[in-house]
Amino acid sequence: MQDDADAVAAPFETRPESTRGLPRIADIARLSGVSTATVDRVLNHRPGVRPATVQRVMKAAAELDYIPESDLGAALGPKPVRLAFLLPDGTNRYLTRLGQLIRQSEATLAPLGIRAQVEFIKSFNPDLLARSLLQHWRKVDGVAFMALEHPAVREAVNELAARNVPTVTLISDVQNCRRAAYVGLDNRAAGRTAGYLFARFLGGRAGKVAMIAGSLSYRAHEDRELGFLNVLKEMAPAIEVVGLREAHDDEAKSYRQTRTLLSHHPDLAGIYTIGGGAEGVARALKEARREREVVFIGHGFTPETRALLIDGTMEAVITQDPRSALMSCAAVFANLRAGREAMHGVEPPRIEVIFRENLPPAAPP
Repeated sequence: MQDDADAVAAPFETRPESTRGLPRIADIARLSGVSTATVDRVLNHRPGVRPATVQRVMKAAAELDYIPESDLGAALGPKPVRLAFLLPDGTNRYLTRLGQLIRQSEATLAPLGIRAQVEFIKSFNPDLLARSLLQHWRKVDGVAFMALEHPAVREAVNELAARNVPTVTLISDVQNCRRAAYVGLDNRAAGRTAGYLFARFLGGRAGKVAMIAGSLSYRAHEDRELGFLNVLKEMAPAIEVVGLREAHDDEAKSYRQTRTLLSHHPDLAGIYTIGGGAEGVARALKEARREREVVFIGHGFTPETRALLIDGTMEAVITQDPRSALMSCAAVFANLRAGREAMHGVEPPRIEVIFRENLPPAAPP
């Protein structure tokens, strides 16, 4: 009859039965008071064993010198917190960069006991976002996501909270639900900042300014619009806002929207992109040879918007550091695991305004 020890596979090497004086799985089973099959599952990290039983088996194995003390410490230590980041799919370069940082974050997040993954889902679809949230409750210990303002999304957040899976909204918030925290800018203030810059660049003179948003389904974009309009009304009432267009953060749509704006308003003085798609706006301005005439301000500092600042197509970029956003999310989940308030020690992100004259060093490729 085959000995139970023969069933044990790596990473723990089985002791041959013929070697006298060395412990076997049967010895570990007797000392821990469980079956040899349970010992086999524990030593090979198979599911189906209660945490208390795992601790008993691992302690018995260490006492019998079957495994080194270092393996015991690793086995009994807390498991990494599994986080999922859900970001909108598309051509938004800032979000693409954030996704790359998350994929490369293993070494950065390991000291916090966190392991992160990122998934891109179809943009501006609240039902799909809600389904994606609900599909993760068995897979992860927490979810960070860029929220859409919609009842289905709020219900999904509440359902995850009921299942003890905390959620953190990132960049754009959703209110009146049980999300644990929001990590992002004060977007009303960000919009006011953009309005202030336009008032200063245009010198308070009369002129037309257009807005291109990703989608007002994002509270962030809605708040930026309100802040922008309020400041222009206060500081530069002579500036006429000629309308708000949604381009869904898509470069091709932003390009077409800008060409239409330039055709309908030959005297256009400025364009404010509330979301992504700056490259499409810039291409239309350059084709029309208006890049030196139209004041262009947008959001999200990326290698592409950096280049537009350098060549003078953009006047300013309003942004938040994506690395800081990632680490703030990680700190929130570490706080929740430790039983602290979600935002304990987490500083709210600062609004950064980047001009050609204060460009930070280029990020490594």
